[in-house]
Amino acid sequence: MRVRAAVPGILAVCLTFSSSHAAPSRAEVEAALKKAATYFAETVAVQGGYVYFYSPDLSRRLGEGVARPSEIWVQPPGTPTVGLAFLKAYEATGDPLYLDAAMAAGKALVYGQLESGGWRNSIDFDPSGPRIDQYRNGKGKGKNYSTLDDQITQSALRFLIRLDAATRFENKEIHEAAEYGLKHLLDAQFSNGAFPQVWQQKVKPVSEKKANYPEHDWRTEGRIKEYWDQYTLNDRVASSVTEVLLAALEVYKDERYLDALQQLGSFLIQAQMPDPQPAWAQQYNEEMQPIWARKFEPPAISGRESEDVMIALLKIYEVAKDEQFLKPIVPAVKYLEDSLLPDGRQSRYYELETNKPLYMERKGDVYTLTNDDSNLPDHYGWKNEPRLDLIKNAYRAALGGQSVSTVLESQDAGPDQVEEIVKSLDDEGRWISVYAGENLIGQAKFREGDSYISSEVFADNVGVMSAFLARK
Repeated sequence: MRVRAAVPGILAVCLTFSSSHAAPSRAEVEAALKKAATYFAETVAVQGGYVYFYSPDLSRRLGEGVARPSEIWVQPPGTPTVGLAFLKAYEATGDPLYLDAAMAAGKALVYGQLESGGWRNSIDFDPSGPRIDQYRNGKGKGKNYSTLDDQITQSALRFLIRLDAATRFENKEIHEAAEYGLKHLLDAQFSNGAFPQVWQQKVKPVSEKKANYPEHDWRTEGRIKEYWDQYTLNDRVASSVTEVLLAALEVYKDERYLDALQQLGSFLIQAQMPDPQPAWAQQYNEEMQPIWARKFEPPAISGRESEDVMIALLKIYEVAKDEQFLKPIVPAVKYLEDSLLPDGRQSRYYELETNKPLYMERKGDVYTLTNDDSNLPDHYGWKNEPRLDLIKNAYRAALGGQSVSTVLESQDAGPDQVEEIVKSLDDEGRWISVYAGENLIGQAKFREGDSYISSEVFADNVGVMSAFLARK
């Protein structure tokens, strides 16, 4: 059984245990943790790095598609996700085995850091590989686009910051990579506090404007080819960048990161759309109007991104203690609650001004806008379970002077769940998953009944066991 954070990707999993079931012994959990970590670090890793999925014999490795033998993945749940799991194990046990594994993952990421300071979704250690990029170490070539898409640069930076702290800033290679990445992340922040989806160099100054509805026909006009240079909130950019800046502020005690957080928060306030839809879009142009991104990502109010923005604002408030960061939350929550679908889920998109749920139909490579949900493409999350109750609880905590992070990050787990994790580890130190037709990240292709090893399952289970050991 996997135990996940209440909000996926938000920092650590905190566990509480009831007394209704006898917990596994510390020795049992420690032994299982070491066995699993040793297998992953010594048998699964490629030069310290990881991909998403593996066949049990490790002959097949999958990230976003099939990975080359010399290739690892940065995008979660790849190398930074596994590296953070090793760090949690080290913090819980003090065993250098886990720090060594984390350090190997960190050095793999350092190898693939781009000259522009961030990362793309994969790293290839073969200089002749087809997907190598312009690495800072001079061993690559080609593209130099650092990306915030899919939490790629954010996950790498957050892990390197934590690894730098765990090693007391004594590893020059890790420390320099973290500082270099943070410098370029700050350079990528627009003067109004926003971030682009990708960058190569310091972004240009922009004017501050309030979000507004486009006057043109957004269905057919106003498309921007290089939308990735515009202000983006897509794929958890708001909260994941917030997490990086919070980690940097905590570890390096540098006021630049607090300033960047407050600037980001100010942008999020400005990006809230006016009535009758006081929430957020995925992407904005310099006029602060919602715009097209990919051909199946229209200008619209986005339920998922709106929730992510509120989580970011709550976390920014926790360090800035400025009530302006709380003011957008009440109208946004009320609007989103009133907009839930009949089945209680949330539409990914709501049509501008009409507020009708907005979808796409697909024929070949052609996507057509529709309000009909009967024929949705299966590669995208068109409907999502709402997280509004969680956000409301965190908001109440903020008003009461309590920890917002504790509410957002907590997850109850009983000793029976820890015991199941321990017992489900096989003799080689693997957790074997069986494919049952579910959607997997990277659209990994398995046949029903296929067995596979998942980096996400490994990281989740290591996190649960580490939290258990930290509490014993």
